[in-house]
Amino acid sequence: MQDDISDAELERQRGVYEPFTQAVRELVDATIRTLVDDDEIRRAQAEIEAVTARLREHQLDGAYGVRFGRAGRGRPWGNTVVGLRNAAAPPLVIDHDDTGRAWADFHLGAAYEGPPGLVHGGVSAMILDQMLGEAAGAGGKPGMTGTLTLTYRQGTPLGDLRAEAWIDRAEGVKTWAKGHLIGPEGVTVEAEGVFILPRWAREAIAAQDDEQPTPSYFE
Repeated sequence: MQDDISDAELERQRGVYEPFTQAVRELVDATIRTLVDDDEIRRAQAEIEAVTARLREHQLDGAYGVRFGRAGRGRPWGNTVVGLRNAAAPPLVIDHDDTGRAWADFHLGAAYEGPPGLVHGGVSAMILDQMLGEAAGAGGKPGMTGTLTLTYRQGTPLGDLRAEAWIDRAEGVKTWAKGHLIGPEGVTVEAEGVFILPRWAREAIAAQDDEQPTPSYFE
């Protein structure tokens, strides 16, 4: 979605929503770990419900999507892995280079637990899906996930982690990418996937005005 906001307005919004969403993440973590008494829980619930009602007074219809400003900078702020406005996202801050590599250092806390003390396997898959897709896009071969295969080498502990991904090869509208998660004891999960540029995206790229900035999913 093109909303034509300036870079200055984008940064203003970032300054408002980034700390706000982080506060909600802290609330989620506190909800899981709190040991306060029942009366305090009930008081907190009433306060949370009141704040939620205030925020519901004016909101988007449906999901956030990806929005593009004047300079073509994408804002996937609702994304469940990297979304600045999504409290369910860790969020990952992903670095890229134009050879098709992507990497991120991040922290997963109590909200992402599966087996005791370990990251849920589905969360690992979600993160690697995002990482491989971003590697494909960084290398100029963006696409949507066609297949994703994971090998779980060992449990991924909650805490500080690293994810890496890279393009393996590309043929036409298909890109093969690989990646892994790394914990304190080494690689925990490996992934490989095929990413396919859909027809609607190919048509949009072909119709793009050369004088307009090239849209970028990445901020």
